[in-house]
Amino acid sequence: MPRGLRSPRGRAARWLLRALLVLVAAAAVGALAGVVWEWVWTPPSGIAYQGRWVLDENGLPSEFSGTGWYVVVAAAAGLLLGTGTALATREDEVVTLLAVAIGALLAGWLMFHVGHRLGPPDPRALASGADDLTAIVGDLRVGGAGVDPRPYALDSPAFAAFPAGALLAFAALVLGLAPGRRSGG
Repeated sequence: MPRGLRSPRGRAARWLLRALLVLVAAAAVGALAGVVWEWVWTPPSGIAYQGRWVLDENGLPSEFSGTGWYVVVAAAAGLLLGTGTALATREDEVVTLLAVAIGALLAGWLMFHVGHRLGPPDPRALASGADDLTAIVGDLRVGGAGVDPRPYALDSPAFAAFPAGALLAFAALVLGLAPGRRSGG
């Protein structure tokens, strides 16, 4: 290792660079996961009735698919992020773990916003000015723990999927499922 990277200032610069690379990778994975989430999701169908959006008989089963697909895609993307980060690093695991945790939160947030923006517009806004019985599909959202009309309800347990997947994979590989990890490092 070059002498400059052994000094406290060099070590701090290495930690900062490592954290920045993890955050950039997490942002890329999160944005791509948002595209995948929107691609696999099927919008619920509904109609406008008296200025409100109402699910029809075919849309009711699809109402929760946005949340379900968010969890599936976010957990898989989180596992990929955690695995890739663990395999790419051989030292400074604590700094990297913190970067993975923060990066996974960022990635989950980005995943939601990219997927939501790619999906259809808010059906409530469309229904407010539409004629009765006009067909309108629902938007891509994650359901909250409570009844919340916002598309991004922070109280939803679904938003734990990305960080849980990333931290699980990272910790599993760093803490022991990869014997001999520290050899040569």
